[in-house]
Amino acid sequence: MEIKLLLLCLFPLASFFLQCNCHCAASKKKGTAASGIRGMFVFGSSLVDNGNNNFLQNKAKVNYLPYGIDFPYGPSGRYTNGKNVIDLLGEQLQLPGLIPPFADPSTKASKIVHGVNFASGGSGILDDTGSFLGHVYSLTEQINKFEEVTLPELEAELGCNSTHLLSKYLFVVGVGGNDYTFNYFRPSLNGSTILDQGFASNLTNSLSQHLKKLYSLGGRKFVLMSLYPIGCIPMVKSFKPKQKFCLRELNLGVRQFNTQLKSTADAIKEQMPGSNIVIVNQYKIIMDIIKDPSSKGFKDAKRACCDLIPLSEGGNGVSCRKGGNVCGDRNAYVYFDGLHPTEAVNVHIANKAFSSYLKNEVYPINVSQLAKL
Repeated sequence: MEIKLLLLCLFPLASFFLQCNCHCAASKKKGTAASGIRGMFVFGSSLVDNGNNNFLQNKAKVNYLPYGIDFPYGPSGRYTNGKNVIDLLGEQLQLPGLIPPFADPSTKASKIVHGVNFASGGSGILDDTGSFLGHVYSLTEQINKFEEVTLPELEAELGCNSTHLLSKYLFVVGVGGNDYTFNYFRPSLNGSTILDQGFASNLTNSLSQHLKKLYSLGGRKFVLMSLYPIGCIPMVKSFKPKQKFCLRELNLGVRQFNTQLKSTADAIKEQMPGSNIVIVNQYKIIMDIIKDPSSKGFKDAKRACCDLIPLSEGGNGVSCRKGGNVCGDRNAYVYFDGLHPTEAVNVHIANKAFSSYLKNEVYPINVSQLAKL
């Protein structure tokens, strides 16, 4: 009799866990793309922002033409003329739609099943980076919002614990450039700053703590976007009109960061059992284009495609003039505005990230291989 009573008491509990596991397994099977990936959670700055700043009080908005001139839905808050790297990676992974921005009030329920984008233009690894622009989500705030808001909603939507869910998602992190341009080298951008190796170490150490936090929440597949050659962006020409081309000091700082990023990723992987970290070397990919544009199908690697707001009119050397002129052949330009690449360059980066077998472009494996692990 006691055994029967015990079984009767345990049966509802066992049934609950069985139903939860079945629901989780079914939802995985139904929602996972052919690539093996269910979706992406995205953290970072403007290069991977899909529109969060549209909903925040700051001066880093791009919700106007000519931004989005080639995007199917027009200006969306993406810092380019068309799709960014996140959109293009999603296509490569055969995800069913665009990853929605967290700050959009409609990003709820079924809309979060294939991931959420937390990136915020102007932000950085350091909490104070970009603060002069107003409210931008720092990397700390982005991860807090993932943990406190999105993750509980996702668990409720799919009926699963995060440990069962998140191994099928990519965690894409693209951040750090603003810590140099809008923090370390701000405000003068005069190249006279003495580079401190400790600054790069501080950034990568902070980033490693953020990655460990995401790992503790269930993340297992990470894609880190290295910094690209910010010394070569058109914005530098705005501040240094006599500079012939790339500003060496800026690129040196970036290379210091990228070198430490690789060694940091190798080191923390051992502290995160079962995880895999891929680094996309945007520095090399873009620098290869800049050095020989025509070989990659480009014609102009120095000027912005759009009409920038000059410093004399209160511009920052980055933003396109609202409703201003734009180049006719966007595919021929490397940069759309004073800082951000065109969709054509984003296509090039996404293709390399997904399928390159060169370890100096994607390390140690590519995103396609990561997806199948």
